[in-house]
Amino acid sequence: MESPNQTHASEFLLLGFSERSEIQFIIFGLFLAMYLAAVLGNLLLILAVGADPHLHTPMYFFLSNLSLADICFTSTTVPKMLVNIQVQSKIITYRGCLGQIFFFIVFGCLDNLLLAVMAYDRFVAICHPLHYLVIMSPRLCGWLALGSWCLSVLGSLLKTLTVLRLSFGTNVEIPHFFCDLPEVLKQACSDTLINNTVVYFTTGLLAVIPFSGILFSYYKIVCSILRVSSAGGKHRAFSTCGSHLLAVCLFYGTGLGVYLSSAATSSSSSSLVASVMYTTVTPMLNPFIYSLRNRDIKGALGRLLGRLAPPRHGAVTGFSW
Repeated sequence: MESPNQTHASEFLLLGFSERSEIQFIIFGLFLAMYLAAVLGNLLLILAVGADPHLHTPMYFFLSNLSLADICFTSTTVPKMLVNIQVQSKIITYRGCLGQIFFFIVFGCLDNLLLAVMAYDRFVAICHPLHYLVIMSPRLCGWLALGSWCLSVLGSLLKTLTVLRLSFGTNVEIPHFFCDLPEVLKQACSDTLINNTVVYFTTGLLAVIPFSGILFSYYKIVCSILRVSSAGGKHRAFSTCGSHLLAVCLFYGTGLGVYLSSAATSSSSSSLVASVMYTTVTPMLNPFIYSLRNRDIKGALGRLLGRLAPPRHGAVTGFSW
């Protein structure tokens, strides 16, 4: 039987980073800059791919989905934190916390699944180049993208709905800047065995299996590249998947760092800092990773910005030297 102070709390407190006003001012400016860079960078990438017919290929189709997922992923947590700092409040409602948990898991899983799908795309392109257009047909690409979205939503629903059965005390303090599910479960007054079971099951299904698929794809890619006789051919093959491999290392490296740091120490401060990497820094860096190492993307971005930029006053068109 539940005690009187065990109920569905109407609001939680997000403790964040620091209560010192000067530190909060720095944090606000830093996160605002990273958030704007992430949103604008990924939005430009989506517009560049959509506006350039030469980029209407499976690889760039999945890249556009990844950029959209990154925008939504960072928008799930950062705006609420910025608002709380601005209004000098740490409160998030119970419904708002559930919403953060749901959408955070959706777009986190979606990032994971899309990276796996992109690894499969690179595997087909390098290991089966003559059959690439047949295998990676528009129909299959659409189903892979739709399946990634649906699996992410279903996995998130499983994790989020089980939170509804939990009871919380009247003063719930979450030592984080957003409602991270593991931290929320630690604050529950009721038994969390079912929740932890669901978390382990969905994590294995939507994280471990896709990551294993990525490792297997790159194993086959490396084996295929090593069979190429010319050094130039090897370089071209590696360059086609270099950006994706770097994005995979960044995503899984930072995500793994969170769980390793939380397991190695009882302090949540290290986990808090590590969480910033994959919730904010990774979505911000992905557009730079894919654009700086890709001539097609750089060319498309240049043409897009050229069309968006206003014509210079007094410029003469139709004349060449």
